[in-house]
Amino acid sequence: MAELDCTHLPILVVDDDVVCCELLAESLREMGMEVDTTHDGTEAYEKICNGDFRIVISDWQMPGLTGLELCRRIRNRQLGEYVYFILLTSLDRGENLIRGLDAGADDFLTKPFDPDELQVRVNVAQRIVNLENRNLIVFSLAKLAESRDPETGAHLERMRQYSRVLTEYLSTTNKYDHVIDRDFIRAVYLTSPLHDIGKVGIPDEILLKPGKLSEDEFCVMKQHATIGAQTLDAMIAACPTAKYLELARDIAASHHEKFDGTGYPLGLQGEDIPLCGRIVALADVYDALTTKRVYKEAFSHEEARKIILDGAGKHFDPDVVEAFVKEQDRFLQIKKELDDQEEQGCIDQEISAEPQLLYGGK
Repeated sequence: MAELDCTHLPILVVDDDVVCCELLAESLREMGMEVDTTHDGTEAYEKICNGDFRIVISDWQMPGLTGLELCRRIRNRQLGEYVYFILLTSLDRGENLIRGLDAGADDFLTKPFDPDELQVRVNVAQRIVNLENRNLIVFSLAKLAESRDPETGAHLERMRQYSRVLTEYLSTTNKYDHVIDRDFIRAVYLTSPLHDIGKVGIPDEILLKPGKLSEDEFCVMKQHATIGAQTLDAMIAACPTAKYLELARDIAASHHEKFDGTGYPLGLQGEDIPLCGRIVALADVYDALTTKRVYKEAFSHEEARKIILDGAGKHFDPDVVEAFVKEQDRFLQIKKELDDQEEQGCIDQEISAEPQLLYGGK
Protein backbone atom coordinates (compact mmCIF):
# COMPACT_ATOMS: atom_id res chain seq x y z
CA MET A 1 0.00 0.00 0.00
CA ALA A 2 1.40 3.40 -0.95
CA GLU A 3 2.39 5.63 1.94
CA LEU A 4 -0.03 8.46 2.63
CA ASP A 5 1.22 11.48 4.56
CA CYS A 6 -1.56 12.15 7.04
CA THR A 7 0.10 15.22 8.53
CA HIS A 8 0.94 17.48 5.60
CA LEU A 9 -2.37 18.18 3.95
CA PRO A 10 -2.36 20.28 0.73
CA ILE A 11 -2.74 24.03 1.26
CA LEU A 12 -4.38 26.56 -1.06
CA VAL A 13 -2.99 30.12 -1.00
CA VAL A 14 -5.25 32.85 -2.38
CA ASP A 15 -3.97 36.39 -2.99
CA ASP A 16 -4.37 38.80 -5.90
CA ASP A 17 -0.92 40.19 -5.09
CA VAL A 18 1.19 37.82 -7.18
CA VAL A 19 4.46 38.57 -5.39
CA CYS A 20 2.99 38.10 -1.90
CA CYS A 21 1.20 34.94 -3.03
CA GLU A 22 4.39 33.36 -4.38
CA LEU A 23 6.44 34.38 -1.34
CA LEU A 24 3.89 32.76 0.95
CA ALA A 25 3.71 29.61 -1.19
CA GLU A 26 7.49 29.31 -1.35
CA SER A 27 7.78 29.64 2.43
CA LEU A 28 5.27 26.83 2.85
CA ARG A 29 7.07 24.62 0.35
CA GLU A 30 10.33 25.12 2.24
CA MET A 31 8.48 23.73 5.27
CA GLY A 32 7.68 20.60 3.27
CA MET A 33 4.07 21.54 2.51
CA GLU A 34 2.20 20.77 -0.69
CA VAL A 35 0.89 24.10 -2.00
CA ASP A 36 -1.29 25.39 -4.81
CA THR A 37 -2.01 29.06 -5.55
CA THR A 38 -4.62 31.22 -7.18
CA HIS A 39 -5.11 34.97 -7.44
CA ASP A 40 -8.89 34.97 -7.64
CA GLY A 41 -11.50 34.19 -4.98
CA THR A 42 -13.98 32.63 -7.38
CA GLU A 43 -11.35 30.33 -8.84
CA ALA A 44 -10.26 29.46 -5.29
CA TYR A 45 -13.77 28.33 -4.40
CA GLU A 46 -13.88 26.10 -7.49
CA LYS A 47 -10.52 24.57 -6.55
CA ILE A 48 -11.78 23.87 -3.03
CA CYS A 49 -14.98 22.23 -4.27
CA ASN A 50 -13.18 20.10 -6.86
CA GLY A 51 -9.92 19.45 -5.04
CA ASP A 52 -8.56 18.10 -1.78
CA PHE A 53 -7.76 21.29 0.07
CA ARG A 54 -8.50 21.25 3.81
CA ILE A 55 -6.43 24.36 4.65
CA VAL A 56 -6.83 27.74 2.93
CA ILE A 57 -4.77 30.89 3.47
CA SER A 58 -6.56 33.78 1.81
CA ASP A 59 -5.99 37.48 1.46
CA TRP A 60 -8.81 39.58 2.86
CA GLN A 61 -9.05 42.33 0.23
CA MET A 62 -9.34 41.01 -3.31
CA PRO A 63 -11.35 42.17 -6.33
CA GLY A 64 -14.43 40.10 -7.06
CA LEU A 65 -14.85 37.52 -4.31
CA THR A 66 -13.09 38.83 -1.20
CA GLY A 67 -11.47 36.63 1.43
CA LEU A 68 -14.40 37.26 3.74
CA GLU A 69 -16.91 36.26 1.05
CA LEU A 70 -14.85 33.21 0.12
CA CYS A 71 -14.87 32.12 3.75
CA ARG A 72 -18.67 32.55 4.02
CA ARG A 73 -19.23 30.60 0.82
CA ILE A 74 -17.09 27.72 2.12
CA ARG A 75 -18.98 27.68 5.42
CA ASN A 76 -22.31 27.57 3.56
CA ARG A 77 -21.38 24.36 1.74
CA GLN A 78 -23.64 21.52 2.76
CA LEU A 79 -21.59 18.47 1.81
CA GLY A 80 -17.94 19.47 1.87
CA GLU A 81 -15.39 18.49 4.50
CA TYR A 82 -14.32 21.07 7.03
CA VAL A 83 -11.80 23.60 5.66
CA TYR A 84 -9.50 25.39 8.08
CA PHE A 85 -9.49 29.02 6.93
CA ILE A 86 -6.71 31.52 7.71
CA LEU A 87 -7.31 35.14 6.71
CA LEU A 88 -4.25 37.09 5.58
CA THR A 89 -4.66 40.81 6.22
CA SER A 90 -2.91 44.11 6.73
CA LEU A 91 -6.07 45.59 8.22
CA ASP A 92 -6.37 46.71 11.83
CA ARG A 93 -7.31 43.60 13.83
CA GLY A 94 -9.96 45.10 16.18
CA GLU A 95 -13.31 45.23 14.42
CA ASN A 96 -12.05 43.20 11.47
CA LEU A 97 -11.13 40.34 13.77
CA ILE A 98 -14.78 40.14 14.82
CA ARG A 99 -15.96 40.33 11.19
CA GLY A 100 -13.58 37.58 10.18
CA LEU A 101 -14.59 35.26 13.00
CA ASP A 102 -18.24 35.94 12.26
CA ALA A 103 -17.66 34.88 8.66
CA GLY A 104 -16.17 31.60 9.86
CA ALA A 105 -12.42 32.23 9.81
CA ASP A 106 -10.35 30.01 12.10
CA ASP A 107 -7.21 32.13 12.34
CA PHE A 108 -5.49 35.29 11.10
CA LEU A 109 -2.07 36.11 9.70
CA THR A 110 -0.83 39.68 9.40
CA LYS A 111 0.94 41.12 6.34
CA PRO A 112 3.88 41.16 5.98
CA PHE A 113 3.95 37.65 7.36
CA ASP A 114 6.62 36.22 9.61
CA PRO A 115 7.77 32.74 8.44
CA ASP A 116 8.03 31.39 11.99
CA GLU A 117 4.51 32.57 12.81
CA LEU A 118 3.28 31.12 9.52
CA GLN A 119 4.70 27.70 10.38
CA VAL A 120 3.17 27.71 13.86
CA ARG A 121 -0.27 28.64 12.57
CA VAL A 122 -0.16 26.08 9.77
CA ASN A 123 0.94 23.38 12.23
CA VAL A 124 -2.11 24.21 14.36
CA ALA A 125 -4.31 23.90 11.28
CA GLN A 126 -2.79 20.54 10.40
CA ARG A 127 -3.38 19.20 13.91
CA ILE A 128 -7.01 20.30 13.98
CA VAL A 129 -7.85 18.90 10.55
CA ASN A 130 -6.06 15.63 11.32
CA LEU A 131 -8.02 15.37 14.57
CA GLU A 132 -11.26 15.53 12.59
CA ASN A 133 -9.88 12.90 10.21
CA ARG A 134 -8.96 10.69 13.18
CA ASN A 135 -12.47 10.75 14.61
CA LEU A 136 -14.04 10.08 11.20
CA ILE A 137 -11.68 7.16 10.52
CA VAL A 138 -12.38 5.50 13.86
CA PHE A 139 -16.14 6.06 13.61
CA SER A 140 -16.23 4.64 10.06
CA LEU A 141 -14.26 1.55 11.03
CA ALA A 142 -16.41 0.95 14.10
CA LYS A 143 -19.57 1.18 11.99
CA LEU A 144 -18.03 -1.21 9.46
CA ALA A 145 -17.50 -3.80 12.18
CA GLU A 146 -20.99 -3.22 13.52
CA SER A 147 -22.51 -3.71 10.07
CA ARG A 148 -21.09 -7.25 9.92
CA ASP A 149 -21.90 -8.20 13.49
CA PRO A 150 -24.60 -5.91 14.88
CA GLU A 151 -25.00 -6.06 18.66
CA THR A 152 -27.04 -3.88 20.97
CA GLY A 153 -26.45 -0.32 19.85
CA ALA A 154 -25.07 0.65 23.24
CA HIS A 155 -22.44 -2.13 23.39
CA LEU A 156 -19.60 -0.14 21.87
CA GLU A 157 -20.46 2.94 23.89
CA ARG A 158 -20.67 1.01 27.16
CA MET A 159 -17.41 -0.85 26.73
CA ARG A 160 -15.49 2.26 25.62
CA GLN A 161 -16.72 4.07 28.72
CA TYR A 162 -15.83 1.10 30.93
CA SER A 163 -12.38 1.12 29.31
CA ARG A 164 -11.96 4.80 30.06
CA VAL A 165 -12.96 4.32 33.73
CA LEU A 166 -10.41 1.53 34.16
CA THR A 167 -7.67 3.52 32.44
CA GLU A 168 -8.36 6.63 34.50
CA TYR A 169 -8.12 4.67 37.73
CA LEU A 170 -4.87 2.98 36.72
CA SER A 171 -3.38 6.38 35.90
CA THR A 172 -3.71 7.32 39.58
CA THR A 173 -1.72 4.34 40.86
CA ASN A 174 2.02 4.40 41.55
CA LYS A 175 2.65 1.65 39.03
CA TYR A 176 1.02 3.46 36.11
CA ASP A 177 1.06 7.17 36.90
CA HIS A 178 4.12 7.64 34.67
CA VAL A 179 2.81 5.27 32.01
CA ILE A 180 -0.75 6.50 31.47
CA ASP A 181 -1.34 10.15 30.56
CA ARG A 182 -4.40 11.98 29.28
CA ASP A 183 -3.53 11.19 25.67
CA PHE A 184 -3.42 7.47 26.45
CA ILE A 185 -6.79 7.67 28.21
CA ARG A 186 -8.35 9.52 25.27
CA ALA A 187 -6.82 7.12 22.76
CA VAL A 188 -8.15 4.05 24.59
CA TYR A 189 -11.61 5.63 24.70
CA LEU A 190 -11.42 6.53 21.01
CA THR A 191 -10.07 3.27 19.61
CA SER A 192 -11.54 0.58 21.88
CA PRO A 193 -14.67 0.27 19.67
CA LEU A 194 -12.34 -1.16 16.99
CA HIS A 195 -11.51 -4.22 19.10
CA ASP A 196 -13.59 -6.53 16.89
CA ILE A 197 -12.92 -4.89 13.49
CA GLY A 198 -11.54 -8.26 12.32
CA LYS A 199 -15.02 -9.76 12.35
CA VAL A 200 -15.49 -8.28 8.89
CA GLY A 201 -13.40 -11.23 7.68
CA ILE A 202 -15.40 -14.00 9.39
CA PRO A 203 -17.98 -15.91 7.27
CA ASP A 204 -21.63 -15.19 8.08
CA GLU A 205 -22.45 -18.82 8.83
CA ILE A 206 -20.00 -18.68 11.72
CA LEU A 207 -20.26 -15.05 12.76
CA LEU A 208 -24.05 -15.05 12.93
CA LYS A 209 -24.63 -18.62 14.13
CA PRO A 210 -27.15 -18.43 17.00
CA GLY A 211 -25.99 -21.57 18.76
CA LYS A 212 -22.77 -22.99 20.14
CA LEU A 213 -19.84 -23.10 17.75
CA SER A 214 -18.09 -26.34 16.93
CA GLU A 215 -14.38 -26.61 17.69
CA ASP A 216 -13.51 -26.00 14.03
CA GLU A 217 -15.89 -23.04 13.83
CA PHE A 218 -14.41 -21.52 16.94
CA CYS A 219 -10.93 -21.82 15.43
CA VAL A 220 -12.18 -19.75 12.49
CA MET A 221 -13.84 -17.26 14.84
CA LYS A 222 -10.59 -16.74 16.73
CA GLN A 223 -8.99 -15.49 13.52
CA HIS A 224 -10.83 -12.17 13.92
CA ALA A 225 -8.14 -10.91 16.30
CA THR A 226 -5.41 -11.53 13.71
CA ILE A 227 -7.53 -10.17 10.86
CA GLY A 228 -8.21 -7.02 12.86
CA ALA A 229 -4.52 -6.52 13.59
CA GLN A 230 -3.62 -7.05 9.92
CA THR A 231 -6.30 -4.61 8.80
CA LEU A 232 -5.04 -1.90 11.12
CA ASP A 233 -1.40 -2.66 10.24
CA ALA A 234 -2.27 -1.90 6.62
CA MET A 235 -3.75 1.43 7.70
CA ILE A 236 -0.66 2.20 9.77
CA ALA A 237 1.55 1.53 6.74
CA ALA A 238 -0.55 3.96 4.70
CA CYS A 239 -0.67 6.56 7.47
CA PRO A 240 2.41 6.12 9.68
CA THR A 241 1.94 9.39 11.54
CA ALA A 242 -1.44 8.29 12.93
CA LYS A 243 -0.06 6.82 16.16
CA TYR A 244 -3.52 6.18 17.59
CA LEU A 245 -3.91 3.42 14.99
CA GLU A 246 -1.04 1.55 16.66
CA LEU A 247 -3.04 1.49 19.89
CA ALA A 248 -6.12 0.33 17.97
CA ARG A 249 -4.03 -2.45 16.40
CA ASP A 250 -2.75 -3.58 19.80
CA ILE A 251 -6.30 -3.66 21.17
CA ALA A 252 -7.64 -5.66 18.22
CA ALA A 253 -4.74 -8.10 18.42
CA SER A 254 -4.65 -8.67 22.17
CA HIS A 255 -8.08 -8.24 23.76
CA HIS A 256 -8.59 -12.04 23.76
CA GLU A 257 -5.20 -12.81 25.29
CA LYS A 258 -5.33 -14.04 28.89
CA PHE A 259 -3.01 -13.10 31.72
CA ASP A 260 -2.00 -16.74 32.30
CA GLY A 261 -1.05 -17.23 28.64
CA THR A 262 -4.03 -19.38 27.62
CA GLY A 263 -5.66 -16.78 25.38
CA TYR A 264 -5.39 -16.16 21.64
CA PRO A 265 -4.10 -15.50 19.03
CA LEU A 266 -0.48 -15.56 20.32
CA GLY A 267 -0.81 -16.95 23.83
CA LEU A 268 0.84 -13.88 25.34
CA GLN A 269 1.28 -13.91 29.09
CA GLY A 270 1.22 -11.29 31.84
CA GLU A 271 2.57 -7.88 30.98
CA ASP A 272 3.70 -9.08 27.57
CA ILE A 273 0.06 -8.37 26.68
CA PRO A 274 -0.25 -4.67 25.77
CA LEU A 275 -1.78 -2.66 28.60
CA CYS A 276 -4.56 -1.37 26.35
CA GLY A 277 -5.53 -4.96 25.48
CA ARG A 278 -5.61 -5.97 29.15
CA ILE A 279 -7.91 -3.06 29.91
CA VAL A 280 -10.31 -3.61 27.00
CA ALA A 281 -10.46 -7.36 27.73
CA LEU A 282 -12.11 -6.75 31.09
CA ALA A 283 -14.41 -4.01 29.80
CA ASP A 284 -15.59 -6.21 26.93
CA VAL A 285 -16.16 -9.22 29.17
CA TYR A 286 -18.14 -7.24 31.73
CA ASP A 287 -20.46 -5.89 29.05
CA ALA A 288 -20.87 -9.32 27.45
CA LEU A 289 -21.77 -10.84 30.81
CA THR A 290 -24.24 -8.16 31.90
CA THR A 291 -26.06 -7.84 28.57
CA LYS A 292 -28.96 -9.99 27.40
CA ARG A 293 -28.30 -11.88 24.20
CA VAL A 294 -30.51 -14.24 22.19
CA TYR A 295 -28.71 -17.24 23.69
CA LYS A 296 -28.57 -16.07 27.32
CA GLU A 297 -30.06 -13.79 29.93
CA ALA A 298 -28.05 -10.93 31.36
CA PHE A 299 -25.94 -11.76 34.39
CA SER A 300 -26.33 -9.53 37.41
CA HIS A 301 -23.51 -7.21 38.38
CA GLU A 302 -22.76 -9.45 41.35
CA GLU A 303 -22.49 -12.55 39.14
CA ALA A 304 -20.25 -10.73 36.66
CA ARG A 305 -18.15 -9.36 39.49
CA LYS A 306 -17.56 -12.87 40.87
CA ILE A 307 -16.49 -14.18 37.45
CA ILE A 308 -14.07 -11.29 37.02
CA LEU A 309 -12.64 -11.69 40.53
CA ASP A 310 -12.21 -15.43 39.95
CA GLY A 311 -10.38 -14.59 36.71
CA ALA A 312 -7.78 -12.32 38.35
CA GLY A 313 -4.32 -13.59 37.44
CA LYS A 314 -5.85 -16.14 35.05
CA HIS A 315 -7.99 -14.35 32.46
CA PHE A 316 -7.39 -10.83 33.71
CA ASP A 317 -4.54 -8.62 34.85
CA PRO A 318 -4.93 -8.34 38.65
CA ASP A 319 -4.22 -4.59 38.42
CA VAL A 320 -7.13 -4.14 36.02
CA VAL A 321 -9.37 -6.28 38.25
CA GLU A 322 -8.47 -4.04 41.19
CA ALA A 323 -9.40 -0.99 39.09
CA PHE A 324 -12.74 -2.62 38.30
CA VAL A 325 -13.46 -3.33 41.98
CA LYS A 326 -12.58 0.22 42.97
CA GLU A 327 -14.70 1.74 40.21
CA GLN A 328 -17.61 -0.72 40.04
CA ASP A 329 -20.09 1.95 41.11
CA ARG A 330 -19.14 3.95 37.99
CA PHE A 331 -19.67 0.82 35.89
CA LEU A 332 -23.18 0.49 37.30
CA GLN A 333 -23.90 4.17 36.68
CA ILE A 334 -22.70 3.96 33.06
CA LYS A 335 -24.77 0.85 32.41
CA LYS A 336 -27.91 2.41 33.88
CA GLU A 337 -27.55 5.66 31.96
CA LEU A 338 -26.88 3.98 28.61
CA ASP A 339 -29.58 1.35 29.12
CA ASP A 340 -32.05 4.17 29.81
CA GLN A 341 -30.95 5.98 26.65
CA GLU A 342 -31.33 2.78 24.64
CA GLU A 343 -34.86 2.23 25.95
CA GLN A 344 -35.74 5.80 24.98
CA GLY A 345 -34.43 5.24 21.46
CA CYS A 346 -31.43 7.54 21.86
CA ILE A 347 -29.10 4.69 20.89
CA ASP A 348 -29.84 2.36 17.99
CA GLN A 349 -30.95 -1.05 19.21
CA GLU A 350 -29.74 -3.87 17.04
CA ILE A 351 -29.61 -7.29 18.71
CA SER A 352 -28.36 -10.23 16.68
CA ALA A 353 -27.62 -13.88 17.20
CA GLU A 354 -24.12 -14.49 18.55
CA PRO A 355 -22.10 -17.64 19.18
CA GLN A 356 -21.35 -18.97 22.63
CA LEU A 357 -20.22 -16.72 25.45
CA LEU A 358 -16.59 -17.42 26.27
CA TYR A 359 -16.12 -14.57 28.75
CA GLY A 360 -15.87 -11.90 26.05
CA GLY A 361 -18.35 -13.64 23.79
CA LYS A 362 -16.73 -14.02 20.40
